Amino acid sequence: MAMTEVGTASAPITHRRVLAIALPIVLSNATVPILGAVDVGVVGQMGQAAPIGAVGIGAVILASVYWIFGFLRMGTSGLVAQAYGAGDVVESGAVLGRALLIGLVAGAGFILLQGALAWAAFQIAPASAEVEALARRYIGIRIWGAPATIALYAITGWLIAVERTRAVLVLQLWINGVNIGLDLWFVLGLGWGVPGVAGATLIAEWTGLGLGLWLCRDAFAPGLHRAIRARLADATRLREMARVNTDIMIRSVVLQASFTTFVFLGAGQGDVTLAANQVLLQFLEITAYALDGFAFAAESLVGQAVGARERGRVRRASVLTSQWGVTGSVLLGLVFWFAGPGIIDLMAGDPAVQETARVYLPWVAIGPLIGIASWMFDGIFIGATLTREMRNAMLASVLVYVAALALLLPTLGNHGLWASLAVLNTARGLTMAMFYPRVEAKAA
Repeated sequence: MAMTEVGTASAPITHRRVLAIALPIVLSNATVPILGAVDVGVVGQMGQAAPIGAVGIGAVILASVYWIFGFLRMGTSGLVAQAYGAGDVVESGAVLGRALLIGLVAGAGFILLQGALAWAAFQIAPASAEVEALARRYIGIRIWGAPATIALYAITGWLIAVERTRAVLVLQLWINGVNIGLDLWFVLGLGWGVPGVAGATLIAEWTGLGLGLWLCRDAFAPGLHRAIRARLADATRLREMARVNTDIMIRSVVLQASFTTFVFLGAGQGDVTLAANQVLLQFLEITAYALDGFAFAAESLVGQAVGARERGRVRRASVLTSQWGVTGSVLLGLVFWFAGPGIIDLMAGDPAVQETARVYLPWVAIGPLIGIASWMFDGIFIGATLTREMRNAMLASVLVYVAALALLLPTLGNHGLWASLAVLNTARGLTMAMFYPRVEAKAA
């Protein structure tokens, strides 16, 4: 990290600075669904159903496995932001180095265990013999990209922490662009089918890692190598990194379990209601993509302020990023309220599903407003590395969620299910609000 960039951490926290961090993330996130659509589209040109199913299930299996290591993105972001704010360029590089090593080792482990991984996945979600065979070929190729994919979490976290979100956008555009280009060539041009889709992704992942390392080359600037190597195995910092990442992982697993429970319980409401819920959950996914940028800005700016031990800057960073988060949530809520019926019709062709989804659309329209506090506090607490508090807030909120399900689902049916999800997000926001004074206290 260049010394001129260290000074950037102490620059005034303004609305312009918040948007400079947030908007590239929003644009970066917008490219993610495009890649999935192209993957499905190119194999769909083969005129068979099995390749589409194989690519879909293979991608889900790998995404679920890699997601376990999503804590590397968040944990790296918080720890690096604090080092950046404190002007500790050695620790900034050391955090990235440790995270990269974790990613490479974890990825190598997945390669070694790929047979067991595929077996376990198809025990949980069995498919036809043809789909399973094709999916195994897909996984067998893509699994060689595991070290690169997991290491990229660390690189993304580092870039966010030091406010280089334009670089995150460039990285995402490169990975998706290479993937899409090779998809078209390998599948439509060379006729490689499912292996072609997997090979395209594999190449995109490894070239993305190369580009990512170049984008964060300042973390390992000449003159810092020896100091960084000496710091990599520092016992105190390793324990802190382990604590932060473990807390985030527990919180994320519990949160994912809550959403999975929502889907499973929705299945008990009938096929039409299940389909309607799946359509409406895409609105929540859009919300996450659109508002992530402001939470990431909070991670960076709050983390830097905590590292610099400037309590006033912590509060200003929290307030300004949250103001933009609330603004975004209001705009999304209005879009969902007025344009929601049309969006539903585009996503679902079945009139019964369309009608049912419209019944529950108000829950989605108010969803961004209900959830924004919890999403912004996630970013604030990650920046402050108060991950234990974030974990405890999540555990407490899930208990409230379970109680709401027990009370509301039997009496209100699917409305009770959506109400319980609203209760979960409300509880998350309230419990983290109770812990917020600790964020400012950490900067004292």
